[in-house]
Amino acid sequence: MAASLGFAGMAHAQSFCSSDGQGRPMALLERFINANCDSCWSDSATPQVAAGQAVIDWVVPGDKGDDAPLSAVAAREALDRLAALRQSPPAQTLASTLPVRGLKGATLRVAHGLPLSGYLGTSIELKPIPTAAKGRQWTAWLALVETLPAGTEGSPVERNLVRNVIQVPWDGRKPPAKGAPNRFFDARSMSIAQGANPERMRVLGWVEDDKGRVLAAAQSRCTS
Repeated sequence: MAASLGFAGMAHAQSFCSSDGQGRPMALLERFINANCDSCWSDSATPQVAAGQAVIDWVVPGDKGDDAPLSAVAAREALDRLAALRQSPPAQTLASTLPVRGLKGATLRVAHGLPLSGYLGTSIELKPIPTAAKGRQWTAWLALVETLPAGTEGSPVERNLVRNVIQVPWDGRKPPAKGAPNRFFDARSMSIAQGANPERMRVLGWVEDDKGRVLAAAQSRCTS
């Protein structure tokens, strides 16, 4: 089952993909599935995304390793995310919803380019650096997700399946270098997982403070 995820259908041609002009998420819904649980993917009780929410789907590596039914789409970074949420890996599923508190006067932007040789160029930027960041260390998360329509392999909901993710420390304890832009910024190439459909990829990012509170979130949309 898992090996075929992402091959069904093709998205429209992409030419520009960023969070520009998109509504700002008011909450972040994260759905976790243990890779051991094949039926969890098609569970009719899967939480639905509500208006104003951004949603992200993690498949957590199971104790069966490569023999787990969903091992082909499991991401080890899901364990890091659970640790950040102070949650243990679920035996089957787990859902977490965190409010996005918002940052007055600052904008979080995420973007990505076109697929090239199995990679996507991605970026995440918070501009300007908020006063609230001074003297603190924040963390930016940037997830490369594959958007799978409802019905894919029996899923009752559309899913933003995590295919790659990075964590970036943003240190507000150090002032920007002289002449440097007043922003937090990171740009890098992210590999597209084997079996993923490059035409369905996009990025979803958020920023957390040192207490794990989500301060800002953004997700890309592609225009042709």
